[in-house]
Amino acid sequence: MDKLRLPSAAGYWKKVAGRQLAAFLTELREAEGDASHWVFVCIGTDRSTGDALGPLVGTMLAESGYSVIGTLEHPCDASNLTQRLAEIPPGSVVIGVDACLGQPSSVGLYQVSNRPIFPGKSMGKELPVVGDYTIAAVVNADGPRQYAVLQTTSLHRVMGMAREIAAAVQAVFPREI
Repeated sequence: MDKLRLPSAAGYWKKVAGRQLAAFLTELREAEGDASHWVFVCIGTDRSTGDALGPLVGTMLAESGYSVIGTLEHPCDASNLTQRLAEIPPGSVVIGVDACLGQPSSVGLYQVSNRPIFPGKSMGKELPVVGDYTIAAVVNADGPRQYAVLQTTSLHRVMGMAREIAAAVQAVFPREI
């Protein structure tokens, strides 16, 4: 596992490769100590390949016994985000997981942060912020027609990135089912 040196500033956003996700999650686990409850809020919909990353991650994690809001069967998206956030148990440490668009050189990388995620930002939506921490997968390059870009994003890339996130979570927060 690569060691990830996170900035010491109060709030940061850092671009990392998939192999660094476990190091990021390890830093979170160490910062929170023995957190009473970790919840993964996986944002998106299966109606768009680019936006399906969150529900794919959520499904993979839920099938492995993790506490998740947002799966393929029960997505957490713009239409129900506020209601789904009300499901978070009090005292939980929340990691928001979502897809995003970015610079062409960033496609395939992840934006991680010790700050909440801003769902729908690339689409110009004003939605509630989510979580204590963020994993945002850069699934495609930003462009003038974000909706069309998300609709035509490679499912192969999205699946690969979803698997990387799920594998990192499973490595850092092992579950015994």
